[in-house]
Order: sequence, then C-alpha cells, then structure tokens
Amino acid sequence: MPSPLSAPAASKVSKVSEVATALRERVPPLTSIPLPRAVDRRLLGQRWPTRELATPPAGSGLKAIPGDDGAPLIGHSLDFMRFGVEWALRRYELYGPVSWMGAFGRRIVSLSGPDATQLALVNKDKAFSQQGWEFFIERFFQRGLMLLDFGEHHAHRRIMQSAFTRDRLAGYVAQMGPALREGIGAWAPDSRPRLYWSLKRLTLDVASRVFMDMPSGDDSARLNRAFVDSVRAGTAIVRYPVPGGRWAAGLNGRKVLERYFRENLPAKRRDDGADLFSALCHATTEDGERFSDADVVNHMIFLMMAAHDTTTITSTAAVYYLAKHPEWQERVREESLRLGDDPPDVTALGELSTLELVIKEALRLVAPVPSLARKTLHDTEVLGFHLPADTLVGVSPTINHFDPACWTDPLRFDPERFSEARREDRNHRYAWMPFGGGAHKCIGLHFGMYEVKALLHEMLRRFRWSVPANYEARWDYVSLPVPADGLPVLLTRR
Repeated sequence: MPSPLSAPAASKVSKVSEVATALRERVPPLTSIPLPRAVDRRLLGQRWPTRELATPPAGSGLKAIPGDDGAPLIGHSLDFMRFGVEWALRRYELYGPVSWMGAFGRRIVSLSGPDATQLALVNKDKAFSQQGWEFFIERFFQRGLMLLDFGEHHAHRRIMQSAFTRDRLAGYVAQMGPALREGIGAWAPDSRPRLYWSLKRLTLDVASRVFMDMPSGDDSARLNRAFVDSVRAGTAIVRYPVPGGRWAAGLNGRKVLERYFRENLPAKRRDDGADLFSALCHATTEDGERFSDADVVNHMIFLMMAAHDTTTITSTAAVYYLAKHPEWQERVREESLRLGDDPPDVTALGELSTLELVIKEALRLVAPVPSLARKTLHDTEVLGFHLPADTLVGVSPTINHFDPACWTDPLRFDPERFSEARREDRNHRYAWMPFGGGAHKCIGLHFGMYEVKALLHEMLRRFRWSVPANYEARWDYVSLPVPADGLPVLLTRR
C-alpha cells in the first residue's frame, strides 16, 4: 500500500482533481465540438468506395454483404460518435439492414432493423457469441454477465436471479427512496446545473447504498471517475496504454474498482445483508452452486456500471424531453402529487403509468446502449446475406427505434405511442429493445424502471425545470450517449 499523502499534498491533489472534474463537465469531447452545419453536412454525406465483405460459398444463393472502409486508418470510428442516430439512419438508407464498415482497425458488420436484430439476438443456430464485447470492454468489465456465453451465462444468470426477485426489488426501492429524496433535496433552486452530472453523482450514490449498503461518501468522485474512464475506454482509437490516453485511463479505472470491491468483499461474505453485494456473496442454487470471490467482484463492477450509467442516461433523456414539453411535465407532476408525501413503494411506483409512457419514449429516442456487440462462431446467413465466421458484429437498437414501419412520425416525442390504445411497440417483437433481447436481455430492467420512476417522481415533487425554446441537446456517442454540454437546465422550486 502506498504511504498516505501529507495534508498539504492531499489538499493540492484534491484541488487539481476538482479543477479537472469541472473541466470535464464543461468542455465537450473533440467529437462533439460544434462545427458549421455545412461542414457537418459534408462529413455526413461523405461517400467511400463500396466493397464486398466476403464472397459467399459457391451455389449458396447468398449475397455478399456490402459496405466500405471509411476514412484511412480511423474508418468510421468517429462518425457515430459525432452524429449518432443521424449517421446510423443515413447508413441504413444507403446499405439496408445488413452492411459492414471499417472502424477501430476492424471490419464490423452492422445488423439493423427489427428482422435482422431478432435473428442475432434469438440466435437459434448459436452463431452469435458475446465474444464481440471482448474487443470493446473485456479489459475493463471482464466476465461481467453480458460477456458470458451459452451454458456459462445461463448458470451465472440463474444464480444472480435470486438478487432480482420481487421481494429483493421491494427492498431496493425502500432503500432508494430516502437516498433520492435527500440527494435531490440538496439541489439548489433557481440554479442552472448541468443536470447530467448531478444525476450521475446521485445514481452512483443510490447504487452504492442499494447495491452495497455503503454511502459513497468520500469515495464517490473517485469511483465515478473510474466508472466513466472504464466505459469510455472501449471506443478508444489508440488501443494501447499510452499515458494520458483513454485506454490507459480505463485500465487504471478497472484497478480502482477491483481494489474497492475486493477490500469490501470479506465483510459481505460474513453478513447476509439486504443489499445486492451481500446477495451475490450468498446466492446459492438448489444444486449448491455459488459465486467465487472473483465472480462476485466481476459481477459487481459490471452491475454497478450498468445500474448507474444506464439509469443516468435514461433519467437525463426523460428530464430533457420533459423540459422541451412542459405540458407533459405538468401532466406527470399531477400524477406524482396524487401519491402523497411518503416515498413510494413498488406498488405506488406501478401507479405512475403516465410517467412510464414518458420513460419508454425517452428510452426509444435515446437508447442507453446504442449497439450490442457480437462475434460469429461459424458461417451463418442473415436475411439472405453470407456472414462469415470470426466476424465482429454490431446489433443496433437505434434503427429499430426509428423505423417508420413500426412507429408513427418516429422523430417526434410522443409518449402516447406506448398507450394501450396504440402500443406501437407491439408492431414487431424487436421494434423497441432498450434492454436488449433474447437470452441476454437485461436482468435488471425492472430495477432500472423503478429507479428512474422514483428519481423523476422526487424531481417532479420538488422542482420545475426548463430549457430555452431553441435549445436542442447534442448527444455525445463516444461510449454511451450523454449530452455533450451536460444538459444545463433552469431549476425552480415548485
């Protein structure tokens, strides 16, 4: 263990950290720096020579997958990071549901649209492996549930399911209510916070209390930075630990997280508490299967990231659209106020049906995980195209969520599309897939919906918020979608 810093040295380190954090929260990444619209249009419209990925087997009747390498060296690595949904839709229009592109020094096949994504996620012929994630995040979230395949994944998921029963969820909701009320109650009224960062700190605090029964306290900033660095490292262009680079920051973040969970694991093994950390330490199947210490650490790092990152993104998107559509903000506020003053339990949260419509629409417009990585284990066929073995694949919910065959006026914010009278999400099984699908569908989807509902409920009770009429959020897709400017909003006391 390193020796403790002296008080003056520790103070200097703290101040440097504060300045660095302030800069990160205010300065957008290079891919999100505003450029003249004419320049963006030119970048979006850039065309590259179309090539075939691989020649189909003779006599198969299959077509070759079309695509292009993109710019020299970097391919299309920066295009989706900068343009997000707009670029993905243009790509779909150009090539259709099955295409390939050059990115991160690899050729990556994109499967878009409900039919193509269903084939990959249902995976009847077991051609698609989770090994695709290894290229992006295995170094930082190794052996998390999402990275496991087939029988091993099923075994780990079966053990982990005991941490997400309805009784466990009810206990988590009971714990998160006071934490959310306390955290949101500390926000200053008549202020203009960059709300994404406020929400991120809050959701990490909630995850620390609910998942570990530990207030994040002094560790909050350090852990938050470690999670951010680990997530963003997966899309680094330079995939080598160059000092100061994203890859190196991600590797260091992983070390911070491993050390934190390993130090706290023995106490969780001793005491069977109500938190997720304890639940994983003590989870046992009927056959006596249990997680090893390494399993618990790996799953906790992954679940903590997934729980607070995706919840932050969903909450931020919902807050943004409620700011842009004040009539919906008033409508869901009236619903929340009818619940009374007590923190809502799972039954009360279930009554917030209008708020659920808003959350589902926010999830459609800003999918928290815009691409799901896979790798082919053997040659397979997708919609008449030959997809070779050992190919990196990106399965994208983004296109599905804007498919005009499934959605009315898909670019418009319209929560009523999820109402029982319309249920546009039922136009195809994979029209709406913010939680993925198939065997790897998010295990914490119900927990996530409860937390976002509880968080927005507390915000609605305490504040009104707004953005200028001409404000449009720009989403940074360097890793998971976040507002490039942190989403500055005006908070006023209700």
